[in-house]
Amino acid sequence: MKIWVDADACPVVVKNILFKAAERTGILMTLVANHPLHIPPSRHIKFLQVSLGFDSADNEIIKRLETGDLVITSDIPLAAEVIEKKAHALNPRGELYSADDIKARLTMRDLMDTLRGSGIDTGGQAPFSQSERKAFANHLDTLLNKAKKVSVNSKVL
Repeated sequence: MKIWVDADACPVVVKNILFKAAERTGILMTLVANHPLHIPPSRHIKFLQVSLGFDSADNEIIKRLETGDLVITSDIPLAAEVIEKKAHALNPRGELYSADDIKARLTMRDLMDTLRGSGIDTGGQAPFSQSERKAFANHLDTLLNKAKKVSVNSKVL
């Protein structure tokens, strides 16, 4: 498993959780963004800067993504593509996207986008909460532990 981070909109607190997880597990993590980012020196943490442009980071992640990888993103269309490629998608607020709910999420996203486009104020996201931070860390740990078990079991075979 590799971890890919849609880093342009990823909260700093989530990046810090990810930095620690990459170091602790030794799993390669790549942050993808269209602007420079500061990352800690580590052989497990990489940064890939892509050109400015609509969905350029998303497209690069999808191009490099392999089955079983993990993508951290709040972008629902990107999450849908990740799931289609048999990989995992985790929202920085701790929500794990799944094949069972991604179509409903896409529909809701499109509805909200249409409402905003017609001038209706749909409000914004609530501030990032401690419970969301904890939910993210818990889901991340669960996914990384499963990946480690699969890796160990495949080495035994």
